[in-house]
Amino acid sequence: MANLALIFATGLTTGGLSCLAVQGGMLASSLVGKTEDTITNKLKSGAPAFKEPRLATPILLFLSSKLVAYTILGLALGWLGSVLQLTPIMRAFLQIAIGIFMVGTALRLLNVHPFFRHFAIEPPKAVTRYIRRKTKNSNDNWLAPTFLGALTVLIPCGITQAMMALAIASGSPVSGALIMFAFVLGTTPVFFTLAYLATKLGAKLQDRFWKFAGVAVLILGLLAIDGGLNLVGSPLSSAAIKQTLATSLKNARQSGLEAQSQGVEAAPASVDNEVVMNITDAAYTPAVMEAKAGQPIKLKVTTANVQSCARALVITSLGIQRVFAATGTDTLELPAQQPGRIHLTCTMGMYNAQIVVK
Repeated sequence: MANLALIFATGLTTGGLSCLAVQGGMLASSLVGKTEDTITNKLKSGAPAFKEPRLATPILLFLSSKLVAYTILGLALGWLGSVLQLTPIMRAFLQIAIGIFMVGTALRLLNVHPFFRHFAIEPPKAVTRYIRRKTKNSNDNWLAPTFLGALTVLIPCGITQAMMALAIASGSPVSGALIMFAFVLGTTPVFFTLAYLATKLGAKLQDRFWKFAGVAVLILGLLAIDGGLNLVGSPLSSAAIKQTLATSLKNARQSGLEAQSQGVEAAPASVDNEVVMNITDAAYTPAVMEAKAGQPIKLKVTTANVQSCARALVITSLGIQRVFAATGTDTLELPAQQPGRIHLTCTMGMYNAQIVVK
């Protein structure tokens, strides 16, 4: 079971901001009956300016409907994961695609170039016209926010898509539903607060607010891309670049000796070619291990109350994925390898280590 408290915290800290940046147009469409032109134009351009004081109710309806819809989606994704497991390569490319979309969204918010307006996903025009017609011809002010809040499942933000991938990876309908419920529930206070406070901001403060949002989403997008690159062991990932630089510096200082990445001496294997790695919420240690070529490798992994994604180990080159218990010891049997390096990372590409095979 994924750590639901950590998932909730992710939504609470960054998810709401990311979701508002992507789903602002949908929220605007749900409020077409209230100062329609101002709300729609401002939100779609990345600078919302609500004038109507009674917007708390439709925003809450929008978010409540969204919570229910994503919980049902998580149920379906967990079921899908029970019959279809994402490979490390599939997970990596999905994460890179998510990151690219987030970067494009951020550049739209920062008004870098008109091209990035294409990263503003809006509800279909037919849906917008239907909602506008129903809202104007009846007193059902709950219809638009409720209906369009549910439709946000069609345009999930970047971090939400990462949680959707986690729901699939859970392989359980109940776990998938709980993952999406916890995350979207976490995004709700942030989404509501940011949307409602934007109604009180003047034009200059609104511009600064959305520039701040753009910078935050840009950073999150770049981290997502870097995590995907780490998953595939790309030399363009931050971890690979650091290792290359560290190796160059070490070579310069120790002529004739093989450098170890990140300036850390490799932990040698035992007589039976066993290497030991400890997983914590902070890192994989040791970061560099050494094993013998031409012999099966035993990777002994120890965890101690690990609650982060660090315990979801991925070895992309060998097609291995393993989620370890929060506390315990387990051993992975790796096939004999030729001299080289085996890259170890987590499912998000955030934690890294390697086995140097000699």
